[in-house]
Formats: sequence, C-alpha cells, structure tokens
Amino acid sequence: MSETNSKTHEWESACPFINTIASTSAKESLPQAAREIELFHKLKLLVTRLAKESEYYSKAFSDIQLLETSHITRENLAKLPLIRKSDLAELQAKNSPFGGITSGRTQLQRLFQSPGNIYEGAMDSVDWWRMSQAFHSAGFTHGDVVLNTLSYHLTPGGFIMDSGARACGCTVIPAGPGQTEQQLDAIAHFKPNGYCGTPSFLNILIDKAKLRGHQVSFTKALVTGEALTSDLRQKFIEHGINVKQAYATADVGLIAFEGNASEGWVLAEDIIVEIVKPGSGELVRDGEVGELVVTTLDERYPLVRFATGDLTAYYKEESSCGRTNHRIKGWLGRADQMVKVKGMFVHLSQLEKIVSLYPEISNARFVVTRENHNDVFTFEYSSNADLDSYLANTIKNVTKLSASISKIDELPQTNKIIDLR
Repeated sequence: MSETNSKTHEWESACPFINTIASTSAKESLPQAAREIELFHKLKLLVTRLAKESEYYSKAFSDIQLLETSHITRENLAKLPLIRKSDLAELQAKNSPFGGITSGRTQLQRLFQSPGNIYEGAMDSVDWWRMSQAFHSAGFTHGDVVLNTLSYHLTPGGFIMDSGARACGCTVIPAGPGQTEQQLDAIAHFKPNGYCGTPSFLNILIDKAKLRGHQVSFTKALVTGEALTSDLRQKFIEHGINVKQAYATADVGLIAFEGNASEGWVLAEDIIVEIVKPGSGELVRDGEVGELVVTTLDERYPLVRFATGDLTAYYKEESSCGRTNHRIKGWLGRADQMVKVKGMFVHLSQLEKIVSLYPEISNARFVVTRENHNDVFTFEYSSNADLDSYLANTIKNVTKLSASISKIDELPQTNKIIDLR
C-alpha cells in the first residue's frame, strides 16, 4: 500500500462519517425496484429470526404463513399486525423492559424513557438512528460546529440529533433545551454555524440575541419536533440561516427529511414505510391520505409495522433533487388522540393519569395553542377544589412539560386533548 493510500485509510478509519455518508449517498440514487429487493430481503431475514428469538413477535407471527413464503412482498407485510405506542406501553408494563420485542441476546447500551411511559433502547454505534442522511441533506459537513438543543435527559431526542451530526463529521455542543442566556453565552464563545432542535427555540435564540445587540452565528439549521411555518422559515432566511426539516421519532429514528426540492419530504433509507387506512392497517392507494407505518430492520431493536399515528400521503413523482426514494407530503394531522407539544408527545393516557390522581376533578382537558411561533400548553379542569398549586408539579412529572393551569366551572364530560394550532 502506498503512503498516500495508507494515510487515506487511516483517515477513513478515524473518521467513520466518510464511510457513513458515502454508503448512504450510494443508496439514495438506487432505482426504486433495487431498493425494494434489498429492503425486503433484509425483512425476510429479520422476520425469520424474530419468529425464533423474540417473545412478542413469535406470538404475533404465529397465525400468519409469512415464514413459508420464499420472499416477502408489501402485500404479505400488510397482513402482519400493527403495533402502536399504546401497545408498546402496555407490553412493556407487563414484560419489562421492552415487552418481549427484542431478541434475548440483545444487549443495548443506552436506555431511555419517553412520555407516556414508553421505554426505548439504543446502541452507541455510529448513526444508530440514521439521522446523518437528514443532516447531510441540510448541508452539514465535516468541521461544522452544531448547537444541539433537544433534550438529553431520559428521552433520546438529544442523542438522535447528536449522533446524526457527529456521523457527518460535525462537532456538537450538547446544549439541550432552555437556559437561553447560558446558551447565548456558548454561541458567542464557540460561534457554532449549525443549529438543530425545534424551530420555535431557534426563533427564541434569534430574538434574545437581538436584545443583546448580537446576531446568532448560525448559517444552517435542521429542525424537528414541530411544524415549521412559512413565515418562520422566511424569518430564518432573512437572518442568513438555511433551514431544513426532519421527521423522526424516538421509536424508529429518522423517517423522512426535506431535500433540495421545493415540495415533499424524501423517505429515509434502510426502513420500510407504508401508508394505511387508519384503524385497519390496509394499504391506501397512491396519493390517498393515511396513517404512516414504519418497519425498522435492525435486529437489536426491531419494530415491525409500527403505526406512528401521523397522517400523510405519497407524492407520485420522484424528487427533483436526485434522490429516488418515495416522497411524502409531510405531516397532515393525527390519526389518534395524541399531539406533539414543544417537540414532546402528549398522550390521552397521561391526561387520564393526572385526573386519576385527583378524585376532586370531575372533567379535564389539555388545550394546545400557538402564540408568537411558540406552543402554549394549558390544562383545564372542573372541580369543587382549587388544585392549581398541586397540579403544576404533577403535570410536569407526567408529561415532562410545564403547563398553564385554568380552573373552569363547567367542561364537557369527556376528557380529551384539543389542538387549536
């Protein structure tokens, strides 16, 4: 091996992001038919193993003749049962820690707790959540310094973004949410050119920096956890920040992201996505709105037909950015009683848990509104007792969010979540 080739090899070994990006970029331009063959070959191997080694999947697959087929198609896959967040919570409560989903041999290196008492695991491997594809599409590269403002506390959000940015060769400031003044000090000192987190917090940092007479140093941003409004995108552009969106969940990692085309989000590589009729699991026709279902192919933490509860639809045409994977029309609503507030999921079961702790409450609801590009989270309740001072801590403990509390004389009989954004 020549000295030049030896140095190149040493550089690639020391910087795994080179191989990560090169591998993903090659997949992005595959013909769709070739991609399908590769994905469903991996699925066949995964399903065969899970049927033998996973307590949950061995039962879930027992009545379906899937293992007898030489290969799996989308039509075969659609016969398998869906699994939802509510199912995960119930399974995990009965069978700690992961409800029997993982193989008995799996030894995960990180453990997380997400809202709704849902538990996830991860390996400390390069780009475990496959987030580098979204960062790369948003222009992040080796040498960038990135302020990561998603939480590293119990939930995996901060780690998801952190691993994706570092897989692209970026240096990451693990800031987490809040503590705005301290973050502005860090921005002034390190001068990061990249931001990742929610769009509303990026807006807060811009406005707070302006009060100091400064401008944030960001030139690029990858935002997630909330919808990016057109006027907020325009504000970021006016501040010299090129912003892209990514769609990811704690359960399955990256699902889709904005490419360079003006419309639609490109599906991530290495997952299988279906769009189904809400409640039935049947595939919708191309272009129809349905619930997005994801199958991950990593045997260490597999989720087969995970129903996200999010509504979307396919675009029929490929993206003009050159990526050949399917495009979806972004987030088109929810198929269940769950909303995302400040980047965190809020479940109906959490509302019911809070109410169950206070027999004095007759009815209650969560109300989500939006003011100045920020989510406003309110807990409204009816009761003969004044419980405001007690409820604040309870709501924070259950949902991981702070809420305004409003006592209402009379509320509808059904506890529910109202999203007015």
